[in-house]
Amino acid sequence: MSRLLLLEDDVSLIDGLRYSLEKDGFELEVARTVREARVCLKEGHSFDLLLLDVTLPDGTGFMICEEVRSAGDTTPIIFLTASDEETSIIRGLDSGGDDYITKPFRLGELCSRIRALLRRSAMGRQEESGLLRSGPVTVDQLAGRAYLEGKLLDLTGAEYRLLCLFLRHDGQVLTRNAILDALWDGNGSYVDDNTLSVYIRRLREKIERDPSRPEYLMTVRGMGYRWEGEA
Repeated sequence: MSRLLLLEDDVSLIDGLRYSLEKDGFELEVARTVREARVCLKEGHSFDLLLLDVTLPDGTGFMICEEVRSAGDTTPIIFLTASDEETSIIRGLDSGGDDYITKPFRLGELCSRIRALLRRSAMGRQEESGLLRSGPVTVDQLAGRAYLEGKLLDLTGAEYRLLCLFLRHDGQVLTRNAILDALWDGNGSYVDDNTLSVYIRRLREKIERDPSRPEYLMTVRGMGYRWEGEA
């Protein structure tokens, strides 16, 4: 369960966000002032993402963002702002924010943005460690090995590169052209459209419980493919 810190002083908005976020599976801690947020952060509480209102009774969310970033903390930050002025948006991004959403906003959209940032953050940490993990699959990029539920997978070089590509873009649709471009190995080995179909089928046979009904490597009709690690 991902733990979020919400810095917001609007009681009615806090109640709505608490209900929606906790219903969506997040754990939420609330601070209503800049001072309270500082206390939460200094007490050693670990948060997976920060939701910061811009205007607070004793300061701004920009202040908290700048303090977090100056301490070397890369926790994802989303600004909640009533202003869609370009200067406010630029200030938020320049201070180290990852995203912003303008009030009033749809709670479903906010939850989607939170999940997207959390996925990106998790993938970034995995890349730093040399590991990619999603669903039942783990790839040790330093060793060049892939595992399914702890068991070593017997993959060709192209299948391995294809699997890494999907894991790096977990939840994103990749077009066939984008995949073909990525599989070009730089040594003149050309991968055509038919060959890609073969690679996809073989990868499913090695990963999926029922390749004819994939749970992870999904076909998006008319677009391409998407890896769904949370199947």
